Amino acid sequence: MSVSFVDVPKGSDFPLQNLPYGVFSTQSNPGKRLCVAIGNNVLDLSGVAHLYPAQVQEVEMHLPADIGDYTDFYSSIHHATNVGIMFRGKENALMPNWRHIPVGYHGRASSVVVSGTPIRRPLGQTLPVDGQPPVFGACKLFDFELEMAFFVGGPGNKLGERVPVEEAWKNVFGFTIMNDWSARDIQKWEYIPLGPFTAKNLGTTISPWIIPVEALEPFIVNNYAQDPQVLPYLKHDKSFNFDINLLVSLKPEHAEETLICKSNYKYLYWTAMQQIAHHTVTGCNIRPGDLMASGTISGETEDSFGSMLELSWRGTKPVQLNGNLTRKFIEDGDEIIIRGYCERNGLRIGFGECRGKVLPAIPFKK
Repeated sequence: MSVSFVDVPKGSDFPLQNLPYGVFSTQSNPGKRLCVAIGNNVLDLSGVAHLYPAQVQEVEMHLPADIGDYTDFYSSIHHATNVGIMFRGKENALMPNWRHIPVGYHGRASSVVVSGTPIRRPLGQTLPVDGQPPVFGACKLFDFELEMAFFVGGPGNKLGERVPVEEAWKNVFGFTIMNDWSARDIQKWEYIPLGPFTAKNLGTTISPWIIPVEALEPFIVNNYAQDPQVLPYLKHDKSFNFDINLLVSLKPEHAEETLICKSNYKYLYWTAMQQIAHHTVTGCNIRPGDLMASGTISGETEDSFGSMLELSWRGTKPVQLNGNLTRKFIEDGDEIIIRGYCERNGLRIGFGECRGKVLPAIPFKK
């Protein structure tokens, strides 16, 4: 389809070649229903035969799917290397398993929220001084993580069966932008020996739009070169990597927005197909509506690092903001806005915005 009676502004995230899926409601009709975006409008799919599109400004967007299970991977080699250098040194930056398996953990689906939902600074245990007892209080090292995620569609698999890597693409319905909020000081104290827990369950923000894989096909690029060669169950010839520009801005309360990160999805070491193949190799069943995240996406240069932990290099190099402000980590009132788009030969496919404002912690009452 190349012609529509709906006006699509130049530079819109949602041209006719995109048509992302979402869920919306209006004041006059509060029931949630499926829609697609066309320019600055949404088309109500429940009434497509007789209803005109509604203006985006008139609608409230919701999570684009009922999320069943949520898995977060750790698939950016630059991010994993940066974090490893900070905490273990250059010689031991990557753990021995990292280049052999798509590392991940099972997240908390109940705290995944749609863009625009405020996030509370969490409370928890931290260890400010090694060798001293832990303390309890508000997180002091609050962070964002620039991620993308895909929703599972397609056939899935039955418990005990596996999804072959060459068939895994059939289970990727579409992609969305994600911010996996992280409490770094809480995480440091709790993650050994079983990995992230309360430092990650406080909230995960996603865009209201799912961009279908078909809309991204013009932007497919070669898969990231993997060394050493992966085991056969993870090896596939199909290119399933995408040139998606990712931008992160930080907006302090009562101040202007500053672009602090420019990264790209193509930096991911592990593909979504490999993530699915490894996720199901044990016979774990995946189902439509499951959400699988990439992990923090960092590039090769300092301005492409996808977290405050990296941008400020563990708080040693303050990040400069507009208005003579600086940040080492996120402060109360700060809003993080993540945007993404593909662009080539005059065609632009956008992902909308993924934004969230940090509110102060709720005081603890005994």
